[in-house]
Amino acid sequence: MKKTTLFTCVIIGLLSFSACTTTRTVDRVSPDQQIDLSGRWNDSDSKLTAEALVEQLLQQTWIDKFKQAHNGEAPVVVVGLVKNKSHEHISAETFIKDLEKAIVKSGRARLVQAGDKREELRGERADQQEFASASTTKKWGQELGADFMLQGTINSIVDSYKNEKVVYYQIDLELSNLETNEMVWMGDKKIKKVVTN
Repeated sequence: MKKTTLFTCVIIGLLSFSACTTTRTVDRVSPDQQIDLSGRWNDSDSKLTAEALVEQLLQQTWIDKFKQAHNGEAPVVVVGLVKNKSHEHISAETFIKDLEKAIVKSGRARLVQAGDKREELRGERADQQEFASASTTKKWGQELGADFMLQGTINSIVDSYKNEKVVYYQIDLELSNLETNEMVWMGDKKIKKVVTN
């Protein structure tokens, strides 16, 4: 009995030691390279979805109607909340940043800061009132007010059977006129992934 126990302990020790000595390799790849390891939402989904939705957004008639009514001025947009209602943890902040980058890159609309970043800017402006020279102090009341707010949701549906599952994502965005609450645009992007174990 003691020999069996000793033999078992030696085997477990060897297995533990071999598990500790496995080597991991890390390769640097281009951030633009699409890599999908788990089938879950990833950086490629975020970037491609944001670009597709902003392209939809900026090709619609609301933008031309606004420009005609405002002497050719580009509309000012603020990105509000994008709520994650999916089955998995998704960084909505990363997706919002991808949306903001795509809007700025397009040049068809102007973008203003939202939430905490706007408050940080206001804090800096307040500090300048006391500590900056009069010639460089930025004035109060000069902020660019947004004309429209972009908001949305990320939803998902998972269907699985045995070793296979289908993950479906639907990302919906809505653009609303801040003065009238009129919804001037709605768009969506759908992604479907088949994952086999």
